[in-house]
Amino acid sequence: MEKNIPPKKKKSRPSKAKVSAARSASLKALKQVFNGQSLSAVQPHTTDLLEDARDRGLANEIVNGVLRWRWQLEFFVLQLLKKPLKQKDLDVQLVLLMALYELQQCRTPDYAVINESVELVRQPGKNMVGKKWAAGLVNGVLRNFTREQEKLSASIKDGVVRYSHPPWLLEKIKADWPQNWQQILDANNQHPAFWLRVNHLQSSTSQYQQRLEEDGLESEVAAFADAALKLAHGVDVRTLPGFAEGAVSVQDAGAQLVAELLDVPAGSRVLDLCAAPGGKTCHLLERYPDIEQLLAVELEEHRMPRVSENLQRLKLEARAELVVADVRDSERWFSGEKFDRILIDAPCSASGVIRRHPDIKTLRRESDIAPLVKLQSEILSAAWQALAAGGELLYVTCSVFRDENQNQMQAFLSRTADVTEIKINTDWGEACEHGRQLFPGEQDADGFYYCLLKKSA
Repeated sequence: MEKNIPPKKKKSRPSKAKVSAARSASLKALKQVFNGQSLSAVQPHTTDLLEDARDRGLANEIVNGVLRWRWQLEFFVLQLLKKPLKQKDLDVQLVLLMALYELQQCRTPDYAVINESVELVRQPGKNMVGKKWAAGLVNGVLRNFTREQEKLSASIKDGVVRYSHPPWLLEKIKADWPQNWQQILDANNQHPAFWLRVNHLQSSTSQYQQRLEEDGLESEVAAFADAALKLAHGVDVRTLPGFAEGAVSVQDAGAQLVAELLDVPAGSRVLDLCAAPGGKTCHLLERYPDIEQLLAVELEEHRMPRVSENLQRLKLEARAELVVADVRDSERWFSGEKFDRILIDAPCSASGVIRRHPDIKTLRRESDIAPLVKLQSEILSAAWQALAAGGELLYVTCSVFRDENQNQMQAFLSRTADVTEIKINTDWGEACEHGRQLFPGEQDADGFYYCLLKKSA
């Protein structure tokens, strides 16, 4: 008699391990930056969309960390792989860079980082990689790194890997600042400070600091910028006391020096060139309430609404006129009535704000510098025609490159008959042959160059 043998139960497949929203959003953002988009353009539709504040924090830490330490992380990957990955497998490479940064710098348990990274490359779908063949490779590389991390770190030598800068950028900074290059490169790899600018039309710096203390927020008064407060920790700006009413703005302390250097007498007409996003525009109006007129000119139309928003929040919109135009096409913004003060916040390499925008290391090219220098020169020439006799012009960049800064000023002074330089005498920054350089990280500010010029009466 035949026995009744129960059918074999099918083995249930293990459910797919979950990959955190933070890591998948980080991968999406990094892919776009490595394909040429700026991080500021990418964040609004990637990491900023994460609903959980902890996910947003982790994603931004990973993305900025990979962009900051890319060259060192890539060195580790090359040491751990038998052969380099192909360009078509950039997504796998990025997962490795993300995981290595997290294993080094974050408090996430190693097993969690490794398991999620494996699933991130294994699983198909939105913001995933979907390359099963890479799962074992990623697992092996990351486990080997946890075992050999100390040995790998000890093998790092000075140069591109130690400072994690592309070769051309490292060499240019070294050539321009032979006594300061290591200081600059190290500062570029630091997290930026969180600086506030107190609106002195509403309160003093000390009064606003008291408001912060009452809200449990610790801050430090800047030694060199009278409206600047440095928060001990970053916060959502919308939670700052009086932010919606215009009591305070977020602005680096180095950028705040601009309004202090451009001393504006009452009744002056002021021209602000390359004005977006409007931080310096607003600070001028806060600091000098007796300005007769301020004209802000910006080339990129999509950036002008940000200027308008800042002016409206600070209740300053009635005191400024905004014009979208190419500064070099003066017929579009210059009526013929000259200005007493001009600010040129010149388009530049942004080599002084790398710690705040680490994607600059990946996106900027050495070939970008010469066209920028030419553009700056043309803007200077156009602006000078609009400056009244006896008037002053402040030229500013967020660069550390001599070509954009003191060499640019030397060329302008050489070709312009009715100009003299007003020396900036202060205890911050370094005096250059022309102008003054604030290095990245100095006073915990970003890197800026300033040169003040006067037109003969």
